[in-house]
Amino acid sequence: MTTDTPADILVVEDEPRIARLVGDYLLAAGHQVRLIDHGDRVLPAVQERMPDLILLDLMLPGQDGLSLCRAIRRSSEVPIMMLTARVEEVDRLIGLDAGADDYICKPFSPREVVARVRAVLRRSRARPAANATSPVTPSATADPAGLQLDEATHQARLNGQPLDLTPVELRLLAALAAAPGRVFSRDQLLDRLHDDQRALSDRTVDSHVKNLRRKLERTGASPDAIRSIYGVGYRFEPELLQGPG
Repeated sequence: MTTDTPADILVVEDEPRIARLVGDYLLAAGHQVRLIDHGDRVLPAVQERMPDLILLDLMLPGQDGLSLCRAIRRSSEVPIMMLTARVEEVDRLIGLDAGADDYICKPFSPREVVARVRAVLRRSRARPAANATSPVTPSATADPAGLQLDEATHQARLNGQPLDLTPVELRLLAALAAAPGRVFSRDQLLDRLHDDQRALSDRTVDSHVKNLRRKLERTGASPDAIRSIYGVGYRFEPELLQGPG
């Protein structure tokens, strides 16, 4: 299956106008669309036919979006994009901790939804091994877009060029690279950076990311390969490792 193959998308939204609008745009983009307006109908629909991607509203009648996301994640790594009007930072973090791959706040442009769906599908289809196992294993060697990482031997290369990373920078990049496209909060990344229980500020992550971006840029990669997600954390986008053109 190629990255641009039409997908079977499950849209879970209880506001009829929004559901129809998003559904129409996805249909126009060539996707198959199923609409569900009640949380209690989601798990049976997923069990009957697993979609390629789920657009999941946070506030639903019956079972809510967060509990549905967690329930689906217990047995599947299907991409989940959450739709919500709750824009507070804590809600974003809770949604991402539940296992969501992306988070879109209302009001939104349906064209943006289609573009973000396309991006999530491409990342998902490009990393079958990451979808097969949900735990992040930063000690394993990763190889998206010419990146080789191995914590056991403390080696990091991009397109054959050594990156000269510190141990913390290597763990940070390995954690992000093990789940391309997944947004990590600063707290989640801190848990992966240090084995001890030292008191650290989440700004420590920002400092390490800044240094890591600089070292990636030296090899010709775009610093935006580690993208900042406002109010949430960071996301790894391996397609940007090759730099501009």
